[in-house]
Amino acid sequence: MRTISKLSHLVLPLALITALAACEVASGKQTAEQYMDDTTITTKVKAELLEEPTLEKMQIEVETFNQVVQLSGFVDRQSTKLLAGEIAENVEGVKDVENSLVIR
Repeated sequence: MRTISKLSHLVLPLALITALAACEVASGKQTAEQYMDDTTITTKVKAELLEEPTLEKMQIEVETFNQVVQLSGFVDRQSTKLLAGEIAENVEGVKDVENSLVIR
């Protein structure tokens, strides 16, 4: 009986998270296909940024919503910020880039 109780403590939160994610898609904010496209774009942008030697140690976060990529985090100079934006813009499927990187 205790095993079932412990298992329910793991399964119930996962079920809730899954249901909330489904609601997000069902609420009209994004279709499941758009969500998958955005996830693919985010992965591709991150991979391209990691391949650039001057960016590999930068703290750049990437998020995508409706094919618009948002870059956030910190870089060391303006040229690095511009390079990251250019790389993101050149990834297939990206409609626009919001470059919110901060120079420090």
